[in-house]
Amino acid sequence: MNLSPLGLTAAALPSAVPARRASASSGQLLAACRVAWEQDGRLVALWLADERDRDRGWCLRVVLQDADGLTLIEHAMPDGDVHYPDLSPIFPSANRMQRAAFDLTGIPADGDDQRPWLWMASWPIDQFPLRRDFSAQDKWQPGEEEYAFVRVEGDGVHEIPVGPVHAGIIEPGQFRFQVVGEKVLRLEERLGWVHKGIEKRFETMTIADGHRLAGRISGDSTVAWAWAYAQAAEAIAGADVPPRAAWLRALLLERERIANHLGDLGYLGNDAGFAFGLAQFSRLKEDVLRTNLSAFGHRLLMDLVVPGGVARDLDPAHVERIRDECASLEREVRVIRDIYNDHAGVQDRFRNCGRVPPALARRLGLTGLAGRASGQARDLRCDHPVPPYDTLEVRRVVLGDGDVAARVAVRFEEIGESLRLVRAILDSLPSGAVAAPLPEISENRLGLGMIEGWRGPVLVALTSGENGGIRRCHPQDPSWANWPVLEHAIIDNIVPDFPLINKSFNLSYSGHDL
Repeated sequence: MNLSPLGLTAAALPSAVPARRASASSGQLLAACRVAWEQDGRLVALWLADERDRDRGWCLRVVLQDADGLTLIEHAMPDGDVHYPDLSPIFPSANRMQRAAFDLTGIPADGDDQRPWLWMASWPIDQFPLRRDFSAQDKWQPGEEEYAFVRVEGDGVHEIPVGPVHAGIIEPGQFRFQVVGEKVLRLEERLGWVHKGIEKRFETMTIADGHRLAGRISGDSTVAWAWAYAQAAEAIAGADVPPRAAWLRALLLERERIANHLGDLGYLGNDAGFAFGLAQFSRLKEDVLRTNLSAFGHRLLMDLVVPGGVARDLDPAHVERIRDECASLEREVRVIRDIYNDHAGVQDRFRNCGRVPPALARRLGLTGLAGRASGQARDLRCDHPVPPYDTLEVRRVVLGDGDVAARVAVRFEEIGESLRLVRAILDSLPSGAVAAPLPEISENRLGLGMIEGWRGPVLVALTSGENGGIRRCHPQDPSWANWPVLEHAIIDNIVPDFPLINKSFNLSYSGHDL
């Protein structure tokens, strides 16, 4: 994105993905967002930083992504009557980000929707957790809150409330359906039920230890989150990662992608009334997790990616086991895919269900796996590859139908590509060290890390504090962009199709609610 016509001067920003940093007035911020939208860019993240202890008031930070990489735009606001322009008319996903930012800092955007997002009467309404003077030690009694859901009125319109507590072990989310018969006219979500104070917790940690918390932002993406955090830490420290460590990180990331795609394909079969699919894919996923435990010491690969490298090497004895597993998985997944494709009942449920056309996907900023199923050809492993992806030539999987069937097909194709990548990594795995000490990091340095997780791109913005501590860490899950799209995907479908459509996106509650 060319910032010069906007009167903005950009400087390079420490980041694994090409990134620039610029300061902007409110007018320049809006203009930059409009230009980004016109050039097929998207809003990645939006957050606020309390800089009053440095006599700098407040700082709004907005990360935009386009073909050239990332642009971080900072809008400084002196303390006092602080507010900033509403970005949601340009990027609809900004709405919830702005509402969450207010709940945590008390600084509003100028938009009309001022409903709370993360605040659920669990702390006083006049207390804001990400202010510097907030005490996280205080105890409060929960209050009461009435949330103003939007309602559709008319003859024959009924409301179906679902959640926030669900059957089984899935995390809590609240859904309000407005329906005529079983046809859905409108869905409104309310999330935030598993807000854990992760951003505040980061402020009590050192940069060297923060990777453990990052890897638990969303447990099914622990490798992606830990790698993005490590990238940010290494960027601001100017650290080089040993080549073997970079290749092992990619191996872990692709195994994480394989395991999650296998699990999703089983659950999608089950939601379509095909329990055979659940049984077979659960078996295959369990095999992958057991190999993870044997080779790396953890079924979900937690705490393996650390700043400076990885915490554990791959024993040569496990290389052949992983190779054999790749060959076996490739054969079995191909057979089960043929069964899915030939099963009339499954295809009847998948096709034309929960459709998000490419034009709508672009307007709403749909990203990651779901975006690629709706014609959005973005994959960081291809667009801005970090080592070793810059030599692996990842095949981008993009389809255009945007329905459940397309999201299923993308998963199948990506499993095949990840199995190819795993074999290529094992073939080219260099020797040498797997970690290097992180150099001392100066105070008040900001860096970005961004990795294409199995669900989509995860971003970590890390600012260093005193004595190697963390001043601010903002994680941004792709679910922030994709949850609002689910509200559109269900329109004109029937209520019983919602579990299937929801699972085809499989968005993160934990990574979103923080």
